Amino acid sequence: MIRFGLLGCGRIAKRHSDLVGGNHIEGASLVAVCDPIRARADAIAGKFGVVAHYDINEFLARKDIDAVAVLTPSGLHPQHVIACAKAGKHVVVEKPMALRLQDADDMIRACDQAGVKMFIVKQNRFNVPVVKAREALDAGRFGKLILGTVRVRWCRDQAYYDQDGWRGTWAYDGGVLTNQASHHVDMLEWFFGDVVSVHARATTALVKIETEDTAVATLKFRNGALGIIEATTAARPTDLEGSLSILGEKGAVEISGFAVNQIRHWRFVDELPSDKDVVEKFSVNPPNVYGFGHQAYYRHVVDCLVNQRAALVDGLEGRKSLELISALYESIETSEEIALRFTPKLSRLGIAS
Repeated sequence: MIRFGLLGCGRIAKRHSDLVGGNHIEGASLVAVCDPIRARADAIAGKFGVVAHYDINEFLARKDIDAVAVLTPSGLHPQHVIACAKAGKHVVVEKPMALRLQDADDMIRACDQAGVKMFIVKQNRFNVPVVKAREALDAGRFGKLILGTVRVRWCRDQAYYDQDGWRGTWAYDGGVLTNQASHHVDMLEWFFGDVVSVHARATTALVKIETEDTAVATLKFRNGALGIIEATTAARPTDLEGSLSILGEKGAVEISGFAVNQIRHWRFVDELPSDKDVVEKFSVNPPNVYGFGHQAYYRHVVDCLVNQRAALVDGLEGRKSLELISALYESIETSEEIALRFTPKLSRLGIAS
């Protein structure tokens, strides 16, 4: 049994606590939560009958915690992950793993030195339609990759950003590219491979925040394919979609829905008998933007810890998408095409105003 503690009891903590505390993950249990805002910690602790802590040092001193889910503001992930590692706890950290590449490197080093595993939450990789598309990619069914597109058209109004002072800030959150669209940026890179260069534009259209609520970008991949990112939290009045399109010389797949969780198109030049069943059998429309991937993700974490398997998204893999996001911000600041690998100079991500 892997005993989990939750560090941070904000909005996303409900999803994590419902799964681990609600006994939906075989081999996992919730033993304690921690948040400096007592009401938040007490609410989750009371619901699942576990201990609430308000001080991180007391929380990490517990001997009955094997792994900690770090669910704090993104800008605080580095210090919290490093503290968990020094306490000998395995770490599950929400996206993005950090806001600065140096911080990501420090987190990876701390976990390596402590001999603990770090898992970056990229639950959409475990969505059933995404798994099927990845199987098709690995089987070579797309042939030469031509164009990849992700679209995040979600609604986050001013009330959402006003929930917490860290939201929409450079120091602790970043904008739509870092927060809401980080899963989709990761998905594009996972399917199409290493990125050679990016060019991005952004604006803050409808809300009062430091960072962007709308961005577009073009990407050039090492394999010659091109990519497009369209991301906004300015869709009104409700969420529209979170989608991924993969176009190759031998096939095209579009996974849409709110959370890259519904197969819309599944077409290949070389058809297989099973293709006609894919849309019906492997398309699941989720009730919200979180989708169903968290449950499969936690099962993966438990399996890795119990059976000493490698994580699908470890620190190094999480750093790849962070580097891409950092390049997008560098392009936004300079209005220039940015080559990877690069050293950020003007990107404000992770820096207090």
